Amino acid sequence: MDLVFKKLGNSSGLIFPDSFLRTHNIIAGQVMRLDVSADGSFVLRRKARRYSAKELNEMCDLNASMPPDLLGWDNAPPVGSEEL
Repeated sequence: MDLVFKKLGNSSGLIFPDSFLRTHNIIAGQVMRLDVSADGSFVLRRKARRYSAKELNEMCDLNASMPPDLLGWDNAPPVGSEEL
């Protein structure tokens, strides 16, 4: 895919076709990271999104059963002085 830098106010930018953005699940406002390789080539990566505690809690299914490994911790006998 060939892209051409276009003047955008006092900056320049690359315009990606909507079909490319949809195919790669990229939305307007998505934060990306641009790295330059040792050979001078550019690598554009999706920057990991940071979620707030509120957003993470809203994604939880409160009706889901507890995973077996956590049930094991929950049901383990007390060791040392952590018993309440």
